[in-house]
Amino acid sequence: MSAIKKTTDEQLSVAKTILLGFQHLLAMYAGDILIPLLMGAALHFNAQQMTYLISTDIFMCGIATLLQIHRTPFSGIALPVVLGSAVEYLAPMEHVGTHLGWGYMYGSIIITGLFIILISQFFAHLRRFFPPVVTGSLITLIGFTLIPVAFQNLGGGNVHAHDFGKPLNLLIGLITALIIVLFNIFGRGFVKQIAILLGIIIGTLLAIACGQVNFASVGQAHWFHLPQLFYFAKPEFEWSSILTMILAAITCMIESTGVYFALADIVGRDLTVDDLSRGYRSEGLAAILGGLFNTFPYSTFSQNVGVVQLSGIKKLRPVYYAGFMLLILGLIPKCGAIAALIPNAVLGGAMLVMFGMVGAQGIKMLTSVKMTTNNLLIMAVSIGVGLGVTAQPTLFKFLPSAVQTIMSNGMVVGGITALIMNILLNWRQLFSNK
Repeated sequence: MSAIKKTTDEQLSVAKTILLGFQHLLAMYAGDILIPLLMGAALHFNAQQMTYLISTDIFMCGIATLLQIHRTPFSGIALPVVLGSAVEYLAPMEHVGTHLGWGYMYGSIIITGLFIILISQFFAHLRRFFPPVVTGSLITLIGFTLIPVAFQNLGGGNVHAHDFGKPLNLLIGLITALIIVLFNIFGRGFVKQIAILLGIIIGTLLAIACGQVNFASVGQAHWFHLPQLFYFAKPEFEWSSILTMILAAITCMIESTGVYFALADIVGRDLTVDDLSRGYRSEGLAAILGGLFNTFPYSTFSQNVGVVQLSGIKKLRPVYYAGFMLLILGLIPKCGAIAALIPNAVLGGAMLVMFGMVGAQGIKMLTSVKMTTNNLLIMAVSIGVGLGVTAQPTLFKFLPSAVQTIMSNGMVVGGITALIMNILLNWRQLFSNK
């Protein structure tokens, strides 16, 4: 039995499980609070509204995560996955909220959740169209198209800021990445499993020592609050806003499919149609709750695939703890403010390693593919297109906004390209199977 297998199968203590859960939380935290920050700014929320939005979003992330990892007769894929507000919905929500009003934005989110639930079974039956050549290409893209996000955080987060890319940011971020790598190489047992967490903590302490952390936000945050139904607006419904949001939902479902298969490959589990249906329905339920509580739709966070791969811990218990921690943080804004102190440069260093590992997982999946000319073409064109769209997202700026929602996402464009090319080039194998 390998060392990783022994580590994975061991009984984790409560303290170790909490730390592993905290590691999952930190991995997704920055990406999650980014959406409410951007949406609040776009819709001109005041400080009180922004505080509610961030805290309630964190709380709903906990609910969405628990819905996904806890298996019920209706929902729950039961993989070590964390859910958060999806960036694919950002542009559609901003467009609807700005031009039609907040009520129409939340109404379209609720209908989108119902749509995901209704098509979940049908979408899951498309499983034969996602062989390793497609899913491996998609996972590779998910990891590598997120690398620019890591580098943006590495430079400080805001590319328009005057101090973006300053040497101190780069130094702190690279030291964080180096610490994670060193702990993975030389660490043993539990220390190796929490390498990401240790890197983030040490990187943050270094940033504090360099005067890069401002504690003012902690003092200004409240101690307790409860999420409220229709806090900003009651839902209203209009067909064009619903259609725009549904298009974004389809892109999220494609990306989630790739993440499901990546995690299943890591934990050694074969996904069934029923598993996929439960996974999609969980995301649909989470979107409905997001609309009711005036937050966001929720989808699978791909960065946590890297956490599972690096830690070697494939159990659900740490993710349960992460879900409950998100609930607590969402109820206590002051605790959320403390977690928000982690500098962007530190998160960028951690993301660099995690996203790289996601891409490497995709490459690992592709090694099992028979390297025929057709399969090589599928990999080459889909990965090339996905990376190209990521590098030039304004390429489709003259197309309708609904089309831009899909075409400006490198992961989705690359995934759709791999899917279509596989149907065209490998149709005999696809339709000769059951």
